[in-house]
Amino acid sequence: MSQSTLPKLANLVSGTRFSDFDAATRHKAKLHVLDTLGVALAGAASVETTTAMAAFAPISGGPSKIWALGMSSDPRSAALLNGISAHAFELDDSGGCDHSGAVVLPAVLASAPTVRHPVSGADLLHSVLIGYEVARRVLEASGGYETHNGLGWHSTGTCGPFGAAAAVAVLKGLDEPALAMALAIAGSTAGGTWAFIHDGSQNKKLHSGRAAEGGLMAAQLAAAGFTGPVSLFEDVWGGFFPTFTRDAGQPDKLVSDWGGFWRLNRCSIKPHATCRGTHSAIDALDLILSREKLRPEDVARIEVRISGFQHGMCGGTRLGSRAEAQMSLPYAMAARLEYGTVGLDQLETPAWSSPRIAQWLARFDMQIDAEMADEDEPAITVVTTGNVRHHATVPFPLGAPQNPLGDDRIIAKFEALCQRVMSRDRTEALRDFVLELDDAADIAPLLELLG
Repeated sequence: MSQSTLPKLANLVSGTRFSDFDAATRHKAKLHVLDTLGVALAGAASVETTTAMAAFAPISGGPSKIWALGMSSDPRSAALLNGISAHAFELDDSGGCDHSGAVVLPAVLASAPTVRHPVSGADLLHSVLIGYEVARRVLEASGGYETHNGLGWHSTGTCGPFGAAAAVAVLKGLDEPALAMALAIAGSTAGGTWAFIHDGSQNKKLHSGRAAEGGLMAAQLAAAGFTGPVSLFEDVWGGFFPTFTRDAGQPDKLVSDWGGFWRLNRCSIKPHATCRGTHSAIDALDLILSREKLRPEDVARIEVRISGFQHGMCGGTRLGSRAEAQMSLPYAMAARLEYGTVGLDQLETPAWSSPRIAQWLARFDMQIDAEMADEDEPAITVVTTGNVRHHATVPFPLGAPQNPLGDDRIIAKFEALCQRVMSRDRTEALRDFVLELDDAADIAPLLELLG
C-alpha cells in the first residue's frame, strides 16, 4: 500500500485515542448523541420509517435494535431504518457531513451488539467523534458544503458513508490496514442528489439511512478481508474527488492539522423542525418582532434578500407535502407568524395547508441577491401595516456553535421528542444514561432502552 492519502487518513484515525478529545468536546458529543436519539425515536413514527419498514420487512430476531419499534433485526437493516428515522423530521444536527448524527450514531449502535467485548460509553463516544471528524473532512476536501452540494450532490449521502465506516471500524477495533479498506469500500456506497427538492419527495430521508447502512457494511466487509481501492482519494480516473467534485477536490484537507480543531465542534443542534437553511430567517423574524414589539397582525409584508444557492435550496413556496414545508424558508417564517413556533406540529398537513398560511405566503417578496455569497444568511425586512421597515440578519442562528442552545434546552427538546413514543420514566432513564456515558462500562442498558 503506497503512502497515498487514504493510508495517511487511516493512520491518523487509528492513532487517535479517546483521551485526545478535550472535556468540552466530549460533553458536546454526549449532547449530540442525546439529541440524535431524541429525534430518531420520534422519527420512528414517521411515514418514511413506516413505509420503509413495510417495504423491507426486516427479519426479526437479530442483534440490533430498531429504535422505538419493539423489534431487533440484522445490523444493516437497523442502521438503515434508524438512519431514516433520525432524519425524518429535519430536527437532527447539522454542520457535519451535513447531517452526521443521523448517519454515524445509527451505524455504530447497530454494530455495537456484534462487538465481542462489552462496548463502554467511552468506546461509543470515541467512535462517534471519529465518525463526525471523518465525515466532515471528506466534505471539506470536496470543496465544502456550497461547492459540493451546489453540484447537485447531497453531502449527507455522499460524505456520510465515510464517517459511518470510520466510526464502526474504530468501534470494532480494526487495525490500520483494515480501517483503510473500510474507508475505501465506503466510497462505493456514496450517493444521493438534491433532485428531491423539486417535488417534495421523501428521498432526502433515505440518504442518511443508506449512508449509515453503507458505512456499516463497508466496515464489516473490511473486517472480513474484502478490499477497496487504495487510490480512492487520489487524482485518478474514477477517484472520489474527480468524480464527485470536478476540479474542487482538496484531498490534503482529509489529513491536515488533525486534532487541531475537532469537527464535531462546528456542528449545530436544531431548535426548529425545518431545514437548517431556514433557521437564520426564523431567528431574524423573532428578533424584529421582539425588538420592535410587533405582533403578527402588524406585519404587512416580508422581504427576503437571499443568495442564489440558498434560494434554490429553501426558497420555494409550493407546499404539497411535509418535505416541501420542511425545506421552505417562506413557510418557516409564515409558521412562526401564524403559530408562534416552528416545531413538529407545524409540519403536519393541517398546519402547512391552512388557508391562513397561504395568506401569509402571498405577503413574501423573495429577492435573489447576486452579490451575496452562497453561505451568506438571508437579510430580512419586515414592513409593517404603517409602512415602517425593520431589518435584521442573524449571521449565526440559534443552535450554531457561535450561538449555542443551552444544555437545559437541548435536554428539554430530547424529553419532548421521546415522550411522543415512550413513557416519562423510560425517557428519564435514557437521558440520564446518555449524560453519564463517560462512566458507563457497558452500553447494553442503552440499547435496551432504545428498543
